Amino acid sequence: MSAASMDKSVQRQKAEALAALHREPGAFIIPNPWDAGTAHLLAQAGFKALATTSAGCAFFKGKKDNTLGREAILANAKLIVEATPLPVSADLENGFGDSPESVVETIQAAIGIGLAGGSIEDSNSHSKNPVYDIELAADRIRAAAESIQTNGAHFVLTGRAENYLMGKPDIKDTIKRLQAYQEAGAEVLYAPGITRAEDISAIVSSVDRPLNVVMGLAGANFTVKQLAGLGVKRISIGSALARAALGAVMRAIDEMQGEGSFHFAEQAVNYGEISAKLAD
Repeated sequence: MSAASMDKSVQRQKAEALAALHREPGAFIIPNPWDAGTAHLLAQAGFKALATTSAGCAFFKGKKDNTLGREAILANAKLIVEATPLPVSADLENGFGDSPESVVETIQAAIGIGLAGGSIEDSNSHSKNPVYDIELAADRIRAAAESIQTNGAHFVLTGRAENYLMGKPDIKDTIKRLQAYQEAGAEVLYAPGITRAEDISAIVSSVDRPLNVVMGLAGANFTVKQLAGLGVKRISIGSALARAALGAVMRAIDEMQGEGSFHFAEQAVNYGEISAKLAD
């Protein structure tokens, strides 16, 4: 067996493992590392799959979210894929282009680096009218799904409805969009920014694909048990873990600059403990 075919086989195995998690009872957490080190720590903790965060990646490169571009985001995702044997789903933003062709190019590149899945947003955050028309948005998901089938790979495609993050808290339109992405071939559905239990329940009852809900955003603080009771299957945390780490750094900066003290170090992880958890 060639190295190329072996890589494709491994990618498929990871995608099938990720898909299988969505068929298990209850809900599972798919946490979001931003680099190889955090991926390694999360894998050691016993999580069964990981997801990248474009925002976390950007923040730790000193950039704003949605500014890095396809090459940098995929390079970061590749490091995370290589850091653990776990299946990894990637935050692929909007596919790094408005056209279906741009989405296809991104999906094929994602498969090529061994990602088990990825999400495609239905908006362009740099536009004055960021949310795509539903027809174009569905066409983009359809093109992605068809390209996966043509490739012969298995890739867990997640269709994202960005209404709530883009200042359009319209649950009816959000459900309509998720239904369209389902019909277009998305294997998982996701509407980040939904914070009310009744809205989550409305989505679950309106679609027949697994629903991903993000925790760690303002206004939503459900437990895994509560979300599972609402019918949620997958729980991600977006950039929350990255922002928590940066919050600790910013508080340390404030202490050093304001008080001239170093008490923050008392909360830092022990050097020996973290060294023992990381690879040689």
